[in-house]
Amino acid sequence: MAARVLADLSPLRKSRDLRLLMAGQSVSLIGTQITLVALPYQVFTLTGSSLMVGLISLVELGPLIVLSLLGGAYADAIDRRRVMLVTQIMLAILSAALAINAFVGPSLWPLFVVAAFAGGLSGVDATTRRALIPALVPPADLPATAALNALLLRSAQVVGPALGGLVIATLGLGTAYLIDLCTFAAALVAVGLMRPQPPQGGGTPVSWAGFREGITFLRRAPILQGIMLIDINAMVFGTPRALFPAIGTEVLGGGAGVVGLLYAAPAAGAFVGALTSGWVGRVRRQGWAVIIAAAGWGAAIAAVAFVSALWPVLVLLAAAGFADIVSEVFRSTIAQTVVPDSLRGRISALFIVQVTGAPRVGDVESGVVGAAIGTQPAVLVGGLACLVGLAVIAIWRPSVTRWRVDALGRPVT
Repeated sequence: MAARVLADLSPLRKSRDLRLLMAGQSVSLIGTQITLVALPYQVFTLTGSSLMVGLISLVELGPLIVLSLLGGAYADAIDRRRVMLVTQIMLAILSAALAINAFVGPSLWPLFVVAAFAGGLSGVDATTRRALIPALVPPADLPATAALNALLLRSAQVVGPALGGLVIATLGLGTAYLIDLCTFAAALVAVGLMRPQPPQGGGTPVSWAGFREGITFLRRAPILQGIMLIDINAMVFGTPRALFPAIGTEVLGGGAGVVGLLYAAPAAGAFVGALTSGWVGRVRRQGWAVIIAAAGWGAAIAAVAFVSALWPVLVLLAAAGFADIVSEVFRSTIAQTVVPDSLRGRISALFIVQVTGAPRVGDVESGVVGAAIGTQPAVLVGGLACLVGLAVIAIWRPSVTRWRVDALGRPVT
């Protein structure tokens, strides 16, 4: 019974290259999460300004979008393993720069420069890994592989920040960055041991025409448009992260600790969802799974507006996180099934840009609405808008509800 509920590990047993890829990533993600704590903490200690901390995310966004699109083009042009090796080496150099800056008497400007480059390179890395996965496993194993990848990321998001705080408190910021640097060694060794991963058909040269080819494919694939719009709708209207400080302090009457729990709850729910994902490979109507999961997200967020006690709010946010990971698994599976190998880099780049940009727009939306009508009404409006938008998308793009696969993971027309 447990094997039918817990995450399906069979893709790791079947694919040597997938084992290598995920083994290296499991180590390097811990280091990345440590730096994600250390960098804003260092900015705040140097400036005492939350605004300056917020600007770190802003300087990352532009390079992330631009380099993700460029990285997607290169992932369709040359050996994807080589792209990952180069990216990991450059990210390791940036971690070394952060460590040197911390040890020699830190300056502020290098932190922003490194953050900008690291944001862009992380986009290249994420795009290339996403494009690579379908070449490592058969279609029937894509849902389980997506769930394993989500489990890996959420585990790092739980362990990494806690470890980062401990390291910073006991050994200092420089050591935290050095740990991140060392973790890249594991990723480099793992990727180096993988077989070459050239795009099928020899690749498409990097060009503006090649980029337009990706856009044209997306325009002609309503199922991809549908799943992207569903996620954009959920992230823009149903993401109340900007309201968490007000919910924690004004609605729940707590302090920083309570606010921290609100931010952690969706990730905890997502972790549980990924851990108990053994069933996802048996779902045939994957489009309906995306819609039901997105509806669960919106309903859970809307319900938060009616609760003024900490634990029920945490349970609802965790439920939203659980629903989000289910949606993520099936959206990723559908995209990797639909897109031909020759276009996976460029289409993956568009997905990375969407996944990265939509939550930031959602932060602005919830902040503006919260300031206009109040915290709890804004949460309710966002959740309901998410549900209404989902219904409109499902009607406008019926290809989502029609999408289903056979036992081998092949689309059924």
